[in-house]
Amino acid sequence: MNHLLSDRINNLSTSQTLAMAALARELKAQGKDIISLSLGEPDFNTPDFIKAAAKQAIDDNYSTYTPVDGYGDLKDAICRKFKRDNNLDYKPANIVVSTGAKQSLYNIAQVMLNDGDEVILPAPFWVSYYEIIKLSGGVPVEVPTTVDTDFKITPEQLEKAITPKTKMMWFSSPCNPSGSVYNREELEALGKVLEKHPNIYIVSDEIYEHINFSGTFCSIGTIPGLFERTITVNGVAKAFAMTGWRIGYIGAPEFIAKACTKMQGQVTSGANSIAQRATIAAVDADPSVLKDMVQAFHNRRDLVVKLMQEIPGIKLNVPEGAFYVFPDVSSFFGKTLKGQTINNADDFSMYLLSEANVATVTGDAFGNPNCIRISYATSEDVLTEAIKRIKEALA
Repeated sequence: MNHLLSDRINNLSTSQTLAMAALARELKAQGKDIISLSLGEPDFNTPDFIKAAAKQAIDDNYSTYTPVDGYGDLKDAICRKFKRDNNLDYKPANIVVSTGAKQSLYNIAQVMLNDGDEVILPAPFWVSYYEIIKLSGGVPVEVPTTVDTDFKITPEQLEKAITPKTKMMWFSSPCNPSGSVYNREELEALGKVLEKHPNIYIVSDEIYEHINFSGTFCSIGTIPGLFERTITVNGVAKAFAMTGWRIGYIGAPEFIAKACTKMQGQVTSGANSIAQRATIAAVDADPSVLKDMVQAFHNRRDLVVKLMQEIPGIKLNVPEGAFYVFPDVSSFFGKTLKGQTINNADDFSMYLLSEANVATVTGDAFGNPNCIRISYATSEDVLTEAIKRIKEALA
């Protein structure tokens, strides 16, 4: 019946992270002992002080439609957060609150891109960037990186990717899926290239900023000359374990913020009232409240890197943020394991699911066909068992 559907939906790829998670759930329901390392979701509960704020909001009858761009006092809190954590001077008119950072990104693409506009994507990139850009008429331009360069692009690569049709560059730091974090010097070097191209706008996805083991974090909007061309995307899903609350937000030049509000007003209108009240408590909190969770992720990162490095043929960097490793598994391509030929990362990921009962995500979904993504957002015992299974399946 696909011929009855629009070309738009027929040309849209399914999110491979969600597809693998659904497949893992299906196999579990059949009684298989599946360990799922596919979803990017913290395994912690939302902090109690945030839940208390939500309960108070219910009691205070926050049950009516919300302003399209978010409650005024939430936008004030987000401005304080941007100044405190990122040294970015946004005003409430620059802020738009949305139903998750994914909607924030979709709004941006819809209001900024015309058919044929090119968007530079340092690869690997989060799966939905590519499809959101494509859905909005844009042309994704992938800039490849490897594990040897810590999955970061160079200024030379950026310069080479720019054409007269380049409208934007989208990237995340810390990066999903590689965990790589751009430091200030690296961002300044990219900024020198972008200075020469004043019509290019930058989307900086900083949703993982607090899950960062490098000790520092730099927003590209603080690089001289880039603030007025940067759209900073963030939210509370990852750092505050609020994935189901669905609150994301942007700081952007006012004309872009107004356009995103206009777009959102015709699609979802304002985000959930109770979740917004809870988000005020989250963004006003000192980031030190997250230290135990961040330390747990840091310990898991060290464990996973150590265990993965013991598997012959696996090559990986040491990620400085988020909660993923992104090993290069290309040494297995062309080999036959237990009767299954591994031609690419898709085959490799499916082999681990069938042979080791471990769900991962192919790197092809993120623009790097030599890698797979493993989420370590689960306990150390589960991670140890999962990697033991992977090692045995590859022996």
